[in-house]
Amino acid sequence: MQKQKITTCLWFDDRAEEAARYYTSLFPDSRITDVQYYGEAGPREPGSVMTVTFELAGREFIALNGGPEFAFSEAVSLSVDCADQAEVDELWAGLTDGGEESRCGWLKDRYGLSWQIVPRELPELLNHPDPAVSQQVVKAMLGMGKIDVRALREAAGK
Repeated sequence: MQKQKITTCLWFDDRAEEAARYYTSLFPDSRITDVQYYGEAGPREPGSVMTVTFELAGREFIALNGGPEFAFSEAVSLSVDCADQAEVDELWAGLTDGGEESRCGWLKDRYGLSWQIVPRELPELLNHPDPAVSQQVVKAMLGMGKIDVRALREAAGK
């Protein structure tokens, strides 16, 4: 298997391993592949987790215990392509557990990381050839937290 050229690194204060275990429990084809520890050179406690390399749905990420200097913001989010409403519902429930819901399919998980939980049908409905239909879908979406595919279809007249 060829090494992924670009890997997302997520900066945590001190909960990188906990977060990686949580995320890998929510997505199929996910696993922790490596854990590195701080040594005597620091800057954190020797023997404490420095980085956790993990895969979510086959894509590699690194979680770093870097300290409290930086926090997540909505400026960066992980967007998840969901096959259907059942997958949206399952991931929404798992990722909002201890987190917070937002609008238009966005949420923050218990670690403050932003996610977009997007049903595969959403882009198709948003790109409807009739601009009036597309705008009805946008209007419906703007009133949602978790995306409701049935309500979007109804807004599109389907």
